Amino acid sequence: MGLLSNDEFFTKLTELFDAKKGKDHGSIVLVQKRLSHDQPLPEATNSTIFPDLHPSRPMPILIRATNAKGKERRQDKIKLSTVVEPDSLPAFFERYADVCKAGMATLKPRDRSKRKGKAKKKKGAATTTAP
Repeated sequence: MGLLSNDEFFTKLTELFDAKKGKDHGSIVLVQKRLSHDQPLPEATNSTIFPDLHPSRPMPILIRATNAKGKERRQDKIKLSTVVEPDSLPAFFERYADVCKAGMATLKPRDRSKRKGKAKKKKGAATTTAP
């Protein structure tokens, strides 16, 4: 799938979270990268080891979301991407945070009671065997 507009991205991201709402398992992967392929980077010098940390102008950001399907179920994988320009970042991230918070609230929390029980057993066994 190609790049979506920001509004289309939010609509599809909401649908992706809603699709996972009633499921017992599954993942949603969210990735943010700066988009620097159009900008020339200055050469590294002794004083600036990482010259790309301070670009001459702000860079756009690429936002991706997938439902993390593996190779065996690649035809079911949903990929969403959008590019956010630097001047619209605050408004975008405000809405992005709202969509993610609403989506995360509907997800089922992971059951960690078995892991905690095993950790307590190990800790109790380790303290009782020490002289």
